[in-house]
Amino acid sequence: MGENCLTVMKLVFKFGGTSLGDASRIRNACNIIREYLERDNRIVAVCSAMGETTDLLVGLLDAAEKGHRKRLDSGLEELKSMHVATAAQIVSDSGIRAEALKTVEDRFSELTHILSSIYFLREVTPRSRDLVLSFGERLSTWIVTSTLKSMDVEAQYFEGGDAGIITDSDFGYATPIMEETVKNIRAKLSPLLERGVVPVVTGFIGRTRDGAITTLGRGGSDYTATLLGGALGVDEVWLWSDVDGLMSSDPKALKNARVITQLSYDEALEMAVFGAKGLHPRAIEAARNAGVKVRIKNSFNPNAPGTLITRESMGFNNVVKAVLLVRDVAMITVKGASAVGKPGIAAKILQNISDRGINIMMISQSVSEAGISLIVKRDIADKAVGAIQSGNLPAPLREVECEKDVVVVAVVGEGMKGTPGVASRVFGAVAKRGINVRMIAQGSSELNISFVVKEKDGLEAVKAIHEEYNLS
Repeated sequence: MGENCLTVMKLVFKFGGTSLGDASRIRNACNIIREYLERDNRIVAVCSAMGETTDLLVGLLDAAEKGHRKRLDSGLEELKSMHVATAAQIVSDSGIRAEALKTVEDRFSELTHILSSIYFLREVTPRSRDLVLSFGERLSTWIVTSTLKSMDVEAQYFEGGDAGIITDSDFGYATPIMEETVKNIRAKLSPLLERGVVPVVTGFIGRTRDGAITTLGRGGSDYTATLLGGALGVDEVWLWSDVDGLMSSDPKALKNARVITQLSYDEALEMAVFGAKGLHPRAIEAARNAGVKVRIKNSFNPNAPGTLITRESMGFNNVVKAVLLVRDVAMITVKGASAVGKPGIAAKILQNISDRGINIMMISQSVSEAGISLIVKRDIADKAVGAIQSGNLPAPLREVECEKDVVVVAVVGEGMKGTPGVASRVFGAVAKRGINVRMIAQGSSELNISFVVKEKDGLEAVKAIHEEYNLS
């Protein structure tokens, strides 16, 4: 399946939810694992939850907390039926299938008890939320392990904590305790790899020192994969999904977008921050810290080379690599002459927003200090405005404008660093289309230029830059 297996390699394969969406897709993923094993490679498999399972579990938590018994029961039955049917269909060996079905039944019995407790208490704690959300990966990983065994592949199931991922107790966005985690992973998984056994590890979850299950945040299965890869010193981590690689732009919006052959860690991190499909910022950061190469692959087109992420930036364009369109955002502008020359005004605004747990995506301040513009997610824009208005600010500054009909265009490329005239070309291309730029931000790294335009102009702005740099 491609040029990457001409030599023996040690690899981590992470399969996303789309790659494990049903029985046929799980069989396909297991066939990929088996084919690479037959070439004497050593493989660790990391599994996301099946399809939309995590979203369904979030819905079950909501139903339990709000006391919606019928919705809770029907949702549980739907989820259980899906996993039982999948295991029954895909695990060919009768003995292994019976064990898999019993494990699925036991998992759902446990999940039902937990959700019933939440239902009666009408309360979801961060700890109980993580426990419930962990069931998606725990179920899918068991089914994948059983399927591999029924295909005569020697495989062993591991939950994240069992594999050695020990975290703090920041439930919902836990951080691994690295020295301990690396030591554990090496001790538990390296001997299995040496024997040709495939450790099949739940993505997304870890465990505290006292045994409580934690989650690593949405997209955390990628993070699990790069953590394991770094600890084990693998040749590459392959993130399998439903795309041929990272694209120069959204192919659904731009038909002539194409796969980027190679990116640097820094370029990939910029793209991940701006929501590029198939990337998780913490995963890329972990890979960069460990110096592990990451490859984005398509499980439905496994012969495609994908996108390689490494220290060096290469590819079809050395200046701009990608143009991304970030939707569902809002621009909040705070104006007032009373801010001019007064130290700490911007800090107060940012603190007010931070105190409400709101993340700011972009910030820009005029040289005159009379205006500050912020970009936040659209669904929390009103909350952000309220935070600013209720804060301890001079009265004239409490009048804020909020525009919800905007988008962010992000231009990414390591070649922009030190290259004169990039901004001129970018904004010149946009201006030729008659598009007005509302806000601009560029970090000192010079890896990206981000700007805000009206939503109706967003796609046209992306097309203009894409064409200017011949990215198609």
